[in-house]
Parts: sequence; structure tokens; C-alpha cells
Amino acid sequence: MTTWYLSTNDNIKGPFTTDQAKGFVRENHGAYCWRQGGNEWEPAHGVAEIWPVKKNGTPFPSPPSHMMSTKPIARPVADLPVQSGSALQDGKTDKRLSPSPSRSGYDAGTDVTDSRNRSGGFGTTEFTEGIDFHIYGHEMQYIEVELDPGESAVAEAGALMYKTESIEMETVFGDAASSQSQGFMSRLMGAGQRLLTGESLFITVFTQQRQGKGRVAFAAPFPGTIIPVDLTKYQNKIICQKDSFLAGAKGVQIKIFFQKRILTGLFGGEGFIMQKIEGDGWVFMHVGGAVKEITLSPGEMLHVDTGCLAAMTATVDFDIMQAGGIKTMLFGGEGLFFARLTGPGKVWLQSLPFSRLAGRMLACSPGTGSKRQGEGSILGNLGDLAGGR
Repeated sequence: MTTWYLSTNDNIKGPFTTDQAKGFVRENHGAYCWRQGGNEWEPAHGVAEIWPVKKNGTPFPSPPSHMMSTKPIARPVADLPVQSGSALQDGKTDKRLSPSPSRSGYDAGTDVTDSRNRSGGFGTTEFTEGIDFHIYGHEMQYIEVELDPGESAVAEAGALMYKTESIEMETVFGDAASSQSQGFMSRLMGAGQRLLTGESLFITVFTQQRQGKGRVAFAAPFPGTIIPVDLTKYQNKIICQKDSFLAGAKGVQIKIFFQKRILTGLFGGEGFIMQKIEGDGWVFMHVGGAVKEITLSPGEMLHVDTGCLAAMTATVDFDIMQAGGIKTMLFGGEGLFFARLTGPGKVWLQSLPFSRLAGRMLACSPGTGSKRQGEGSILGNLGDLAGGR
């Protein structure tokens, strides 16, 4: 039986049987695959054994290039020879090795991960610059952060999952960045900005107070994906949807990004206020469903459902455009407008906006009837009439 590994944007999953791989590829056409004994990663659409076919027996068309995931560099962990001190090709320690003394009682498990979901220093005895982290899970993720002596991380109130005894926590009012040196009015302004962007007035600081390393974990509030972003790679600033901040390095600041275009603020899906996260370390955002990262060239445009925009770099221009003709706007189910994103820069898209999830749950709750049809169009109301509601 052939064993398969699948990768979407370097998020390596497996091992899969052939049938399981077929099911995965059916939902992720841009994936790359690795078969047992293979020499390199291959686009899934080029492998007949797992590429889906239509009812008439013809293969599905290959996805366009911009929909393809990033081709992974590392080989699957299970496909590497196990040797003492061996490492993955991207420099990450193979998790099948015996854990270091600092990892006693905290087994990292056997899930396959990559450099985007795990920092290079995580799980080692070495002290590194900046916090180290490891993201676990798929649909319901949590992130484990490893802190050196005196190192701190911040998180949204209520995000804590667990921590080691050596880590002390302190709740501060407003922004944790230089909170001790700021006056009350400055902290009040910082707290007000956090409140307007969907966060609470308080933030919790976790600090490793003893020798050796400590660990603290933060859990996502609903099904989705945790996105790790190194702010130093994006001019120390990123724009994201409200209420997406989960945790980050101490010094990360959450501020207001005000949408100046009136129509974009009204119909862009994000409102007039978004989060602007600034700093010089790692920040971890949580968004709904799966995540697609797209890098836009200068002048390149991308049309996105207004609720699916999760985050973008500050260089991306965010505007709206009409979704089509009158018939498409009223009956297409996609609302009246698309978000139009223009490069250069990077954007992060979410497959399941929380508003869409909440709307489906509300529509199916007792007293409101069964699932509504075309919630983004006039068919929502017409469907209610047809259904007797």
C-alpha cells in the first residue's frame, strides 16, 4: 500500500492512504504530494493516482498557477532516515529523536509540521533571540510558546490554555508595550484603541522568571487557523480584521487602522476600523477556516469576497468593486461588492469568516427554521417566503 503526504502552503499532513489522499486533494486542488519512496514533491494535479476525475471519467482541470500552494522544501519527517542528531532539510530537529531535558513531560507528538508552524529554536536547550513557538492541530489549533529566562509574551485575555509553573502572568491595562513608563492617559488611549478593534481593555503578560525554559499555550476561540507572522519581514506593521489578535511577543502593539474610503468602509466587509499590529517580533493571528497566502506583484489585482480578507501588508491597496450586473448582484449570492486588493504586498485570506459561520448556526437554530439559501443575496428573503417562514 502506497503512503502519501500532502502539503498546502508548506503545511505538511500525513501519512495518508491512497483513498485518504484522494479525498484531501479533492478539497485542495493546489496541493503538492509526496509518495512513499519518491524523490521530490509533485503537484497533485499531475499524479493520476490521486487526482479526482469527473463522472464521465475525465480528470478535473489543473488549477491556475496563482491557486497553487508553495512547493515545500523539506521532505516528510517519516521519509527521512532516523539518525542521532539528524535534522530536516530546513534545519528543524526531527521530532522522532529523544526529547531534550528541557522538554521533559512535554512531548511534541508525531504530527508533521514545517518551518511556518514551528520556529527553529523550539524544543532545544539553546536560548534564542525572540520567542519560539509550535502550532498544533488542524481545525481547532493551539499554539505553544517557549520562553527563555526573563522573556515575555502577551496574549488576549482568556486565551490561556496551560503554562508551566515557572511562568508568571500579569494582567495590565491597555498596551503591554512600555506600560510601566506610560502615563494613565497614554494607557487609556491604548486600551481605547484595543476596544475599538474588537479586543478587551486588558492584556495578559506571561514571563519566564526562572532559569531554563518555560512554556505557555494559547488556544483559538473557534475553528480556524493560527497565522504566525514575523513583523520584521513586513516593515514592522500588518493590517488585519478586527478581533484576530491571539498572542505575540511583548512589545507588539494593537492600534486602529481607519478605512478612509467611505464606500469601502460601508461595503468592504471589515467596516471603517481594522486592526493595525505593529512591533518587531512574532505575532499570532487567528482566522476562520483554512488560510490562503497570496503575494501580489506591483499593480496586480485580486478580487475577494468581502468577508474572506483576513490580513494584508500595509503596502496593499484595499478598495471595493461592483460584483457584476444587477442580476448577479441580486441573485448571485455573493453580495453587492467584492474587495479589490492591489499589490505589491501579501494578503492572507480565510475560507470561513466567523460571521458566515455564525449566520449558518443562527439560521439552523430552533425557532429560525432550517438552512437559508443564498444568504448574501435577495434569495435569502425569497427563500424564507418559499419555505413558509
